[in-house]
Amino acid sequence: MDKVVASAALAVADVPDGASIAVGGFGLSGVPNVLIGAVYERGTTGLGVVSNNCGAMDTGLAVLLAAGRIARVTGSYIGANKEFARQYLGGELEVELIPQGTLAERLRAGGAGIPAFYTPAGVGTQVAEGGLPWRYDGSGGVALASPPKEVRTFDGTDYVLEHGIRTDFALVRAAKGDRHGNLVFNKSARNFNPLAAMAGRITIAEVEELVEPGAIDPDQVHLPGIFVQRVVALTPEQAADKKIEQITVSDRKEQG
Repeated sequence: MDKVVASAALAVADVPDGASIAVGGFGLSGVPNVLIGAVYERGTTGLGVVSNNCGAMDTGLAVLLAAGRIARVTGSYIGANKEFARQYLGGELEVELIPQGTLAERLRAGGAGIPAFYTPAGVGTQVAEGGLPWRYDGSGGVALASPPKEVRTFDGTDYVLEHGIRTDFALVRAAKGDRHGNLVFNKSARNFNPLAAMAGRITIAEVEELVEPGAIDPDQVHLPGIFVQRVVALTPEQAADKKIEQITVSDRKEQG
């Protein structure tokens, strides 16, 4: 039951080239940077990543993206990541863009053993009808487009069929975790982390604070250890390293 691994390098040592990986985080919040860095150092390439976004600035998945290690991204936001946009529009990267709520539910459904579900999100658009560019040809044309999806009517409303997502691995970050893999997430870091963890066949969690079994009130557990196979305890320096994408507060001195 002790799932603690001595280092991030050991925790990702069996992640092969071409693996599919669900990654938690939203923007720069709750991103498993240490585990991502370990995958980078291992040299793993050809990865299929499922994540809300693909990192920003020089952190998170942007590290793997800039190194050309990612072959496919399933996500809902490109945002201000210029390298992501460049690779996508240049035909170097396959990208499946889907509604954010649908992405969340596809991850949750996969982890819960639900193969597919119907949702109204995307009905009447290319999400349902097909034709979304998955890969460009580098000259402005579409090399690969999304296929049409099944649409059914329930009580007079149309719904599109979406499939649950399962990945080979999942990388997540938690504020607290015990040796059994029970996890607690802090505020906005409790975004895609629990969902990504559920979707992975092998889930690896980096935790800012490692505690002994029983130290976490069962009512406070956000993700039970049944979904987690490996736990990596961060150093105080690693736990404190939290970058800010957009600073929106002003300096008190500037205000006079």
